[in-house]
Amino acid sequence: MFTAVDWLVVVGYLGLVVAIGAVASRRHEHGDDFFLAGRSMPVWAVAVSTLATAVSAATFIGGPQQGFRGDLSYLTFKFAGLAAFIIVGFVFLPAIFRAGTPSVYGLIAQRFGTSAGGSAAAMFGIGRLLASGARLFMTAIPFSLVAFGDASGGSLAVAIVLVAAAACVYTVLGGVRAVIWTDVLQACVLVGTVAAAVGLLWVKVDTSPAEALEQLGSAGKLRMIDWSLSWTNPYTVWGAAIGMTLFLVAAYGTDQDLAQRLLTCRTPRKAAWAGILSNLIGWPVTFLFLGLGVLLWLETQKHGPIVSNLAPEGDRDVFLHFILRDMPMGLRGLMMAGLFAAAMSSLDSALNALAASTTSDIVRPWRAAKGLAAMSPGRETVMARWMIAGWAAALTLFALLCAYWQTASGETLLDFALGVMVFAYAGLLGVFLTALLTRRGNARSAAAALIVGLLVVLALQPFAWNWWMPRIAGENAIAPPAFPWRMTIASAAAFAACLLGRRAAPNTIIPSAAPAA
Repeated sequence: MFTAVDWLVVVGYLGLVVAIGAVASRRHEHGDDFFLAGRSMPVWAVAVSTLATAVSAATFIGGPQQGFRGDLSYLTFKFAGLAAFIIVGFVFLPAIFRAGTPSVYGLIAQRFGTSAGGSAAAMFGIGRLLASGARLFMTAIPFSLVAFGDASGGSLAVAIVLVAAAACVYTVLGGVRAVIWTDVLQACVLVGTVAAAVGLLWVKVDTSPAEALEQLGSAGKLRMIDWSLSWTNPYTVWGAAIGMTLFLVAAYGTDQDLAQRLLTCRTPRKAAWAGILSNLIGWPVTFLFLGLGVLLWLETQKHGPIVSNLAPEGDRDVFLHFILRDMPMGLRGLMMAGLFAAAMSSLDSALNALAASTTSDIVRPWRAAKGLAAMSPGRETVMARWMIAGWAAALTLFALLCAYWQTASGETLLDFALGVMVFAYAGLLGVFLTALLTRRGNARSAAAALIVGLLVVLALQPFAWNWWMPRIAGENAIAPPAFPWRMTIASAAAFAACLLGRRAAPNTIIPSAAPAA
């Protein structure tokens, strides 16, 4: 169980993170620099921050669960990521940098009109609310188990509020510069604690490498490449080559949360290298999480279940129970600090990105349309900080709704966290591809594409699919597709919808913050 020493480690770590945010705030960056850090961040820091954002609490808990329940085929996701970063680096980033706005949706505003940019920002807001709210819910699970002994009801609600509040405080203080530098710290803590857990677990398994490999191999736990044509398995080679690549192109090219990191680099080339470096670093990190789950499975085969009565969610909590049962005092607290590091590195970036897109793509165009003068950089920064607090409250509320949704879906935590963002990614990718690769599309077709993408993803969800598919196919009904194929189908539909619009008239650059006096 948790001791006073463990709590001291957790509280000390959270205090250090907030202190870094306070130090970053001394730069007094306003206007677009609050969101872009003056395009002065080093490539290595952006790469580590991007990795820290991608490795969320869903990965911290869901990665071991994936290895415990399945095999190592999730690694195909990282291979798809390298192809995605190359596409984003050559096609998306140069155009986004030329747009010169703090939000990637400024490109859509310049291409199709300010209303289209606002629509894209709104769709991002919906999608990020879903995804980050789900991640916040996952983070609250271990916090509740540690602090209150259960993960339901009021205990879960208190945990959600505390984690969201901590991320909100230092994001408000220092903007994206604070986000990136705290992410560097959090990535180090995250990887270090998981590596320590792997070492401790290997000692506990107490077997030779040859025996371990033989047992894992005979059980199919070491499979990394799945060549099957199944569209219900998200981690096949074909799903990675098509659906996952599209998913990650959307993630790093159309999602302000992840793309904003890259925009803090000085040039598109440096941003592309930061993304590629992040992906390469991510391979061994992902293997570490999956390997931990595989070792947990091996340990249960040798010594029985970690606990005799797991939570109703089954293997969701297996890694958490291992932390509470087997980790030494102090290191147990550092492990939980690593979990909070994973959670906050995702939440801080989401909050900053939501504030950036709301300010740049909705508030500024609205004020310009009303004939209002541009706000001063200082005043706009104050507004952005209030927006961060508002979005934090919205994420907190949505996180409370996720427990039932994830349980009803039957998906692993990792699949669930990835799948919810497809609601926004499909339409956004269709609109961006139209803007970058064709001369067609306008504000109306862009808005239609965003709606089509969302509706198609909704129709492909298991609960909807299992309602309408049997009514069409009868006994020949097939199982619903995994999230990479939902992404493929829905983004293709959104792209086709956006293409239906005739070419939009040239649009003026959307307004930016007023220059500092």
